[in-house]
Amino acid sequence: MEIERINDTTIKFYITYHDMERRGFEKDEIWYNRERGEELFFEMMSEANDKENFEMSGPLWVQVHALDKGLEIIVTRGQMSDGNMKLEIPMDEDDKEEMPVDNNIVDMLDSQFSKNKGEDLVKDHSLSVVIGFKDFEDVISLSHSFQDDVVTSLHSFEGNYYIYVTLDETFSDEEQDNMLSRMLEFGFESDITIHRINEYGTEIIGSNALKGIREKFA
Repeated sequence: MEIERINDTTIKFYITYHDMERRGFEKDEIWYNRERGEELFFEMMSEANDKENFEMSGPLWVQVHALDKGLEIIVTRGQMSDGNMKLEIPMDEDDKEEMPVDNNIVDMLDSQFSKNKGEDLVKDHSLSVVIGFKDFEDVISLSHSFQDDVVTSLHSFEGNYYIYVTLDETFSDEEQDNMLSRMLEFGFESDITIHRINEYGTEIIGSNALKGIREKFA
């Protein structure tokens, strides 16, 4: 999960669906299970408090954006007005609503995505992961060990190398998990998003990265 402090009162999270699963949350749970959805939200807020000293006090305004591979959540801390802590979800003007903090975060997500939630659950079976490497030799070793036909690109950022891999819907969930496990034998799953790497890092090989490395370093 990536946490970005916007200012004194606003913080932004980006969490991939795979990161949710790694934390023990299934994607379906976030949409439908009240307690699990709240548990994830408060776990994220706890991390924000630990890392950015962002306390959950006063009213909170929460804006949720569904991206292809995860969720972007913006939380703004307001002031106590009547002694009660409330969450206001600033979405489209026609969809704005206010609810108390002990209400269901799943309700927030439902009201944001109810029009296309079912469609997304059916069509989104691809998995994209950023894998980090401290040494380029590990990237070379991976390229020779892993020769499956998957979408990869190579990047560098802050002294490390990163492979961005996409395992599309042609692979079953079990095949995706097995492939990812094999790749992680050579690197580590990064909490840095590909969006940040694209913005601040360097793209070395834009497509077919593992194949290109394997051929160049035979």
